[in-house]
Amino acid sequence: MYNRAMLIYNGKAGQQDWAGLLGSVSAILAPAVRELLLYQTLKPGDGEQVCKERGEEFDLVFIMGGDGTVHECINGLARLQAPPLIGILPAGTCNDFARSLNLPPDPLLAAQQLLQGRRRYVDLGVAGDRVFTNFYGIGLITEASDNISSGLKGALGKISYFISTLQTVRSAEPFRYRLEWEGGTLEDEAVMIYVSNGRFLGTQPLPFPNNALEDGKLDVMVIREAGLPLLKELLSRKNQEEWRPGDESISYFQATRVALSTAKPMKADMDGEKYLDTPAKLQVSSQALQFLTG
Repeated sequence: MYNRAMLIYNGKAGQQDWAGLLGSVSAILAPAVRELLLYQTLKPGDGEQVCKERGEEFDLVFIMGGDGTVHECINGLARLQAPPLIGILPAGTCNDFARSLNLPPDPLLAAQQLLQGRRRYVDLGVAGDRVFTNFYGIGLITEASDNISSGLKGALGKISYFISTLQTVRSAEPFRYRLEWEGGTLEDEAVMIYVSNGRFLGTQPLPFPNNALEDGKLDVMVIREAGLPLLKELLSRKNQEEWRPGDESISYFQATRVALSTAKPMKADMDGEKYLDTPAKLQVSSQALQFLTG
């Protein structure tokens, strides 16, 4: 039994019947929580603020929404001296971080699994003074996200990401970059750089180790050429202990710290949110927060 818990939810994140969903989720959580506070985010920044200001009042904080809502709230919780236990209730389009935690995409099923009490300390990626749960990326991934209209995303859900990607790969422009990490230096042209903490992108598993969320490392992919062979390489591979890209246009390595610079400032995408530019210093915060998992 948890004494106090807070459920933060984003009423605009993919679900249509929020009243019904909240009632059903609360009914599942109620037997395990003595006091449950519901908090609705009304504008960007609300989730981060309430987590930063009130997170330590609770034994457990549930975050119900998509990857963007999770990103916002985790940036508040990561600043706390004594952060609470965290439970993700996926209610967005892709829910990639929740998938990395082995949670089903249905928030009701996820709520049932969370109450079974399996706990796991998880790494976070750090970019300057911000953190990311799933990824930091520039180039193709940012362009694909920009190409998605809200109407298309709402109507087609995760399929819209793949339609947009297919549209974008045909016109991706290379950029000059420099990467420095403890294992070496790369300086060349690329169409995308993807620095991952999680194991899923657009609902698809990436070929990273099963313990990617807790191995104290970032998985870094440098993609030099776009096209359908690239998508085939990434989407056809399943996770394995050691991935060696079969496509020569992909470089892959693991690192704990990465310094990234580009010939000119580029917009970066973190967990689907775009508000930072290059250059960037990235690192991993090992086993930073504790989550309930599926």
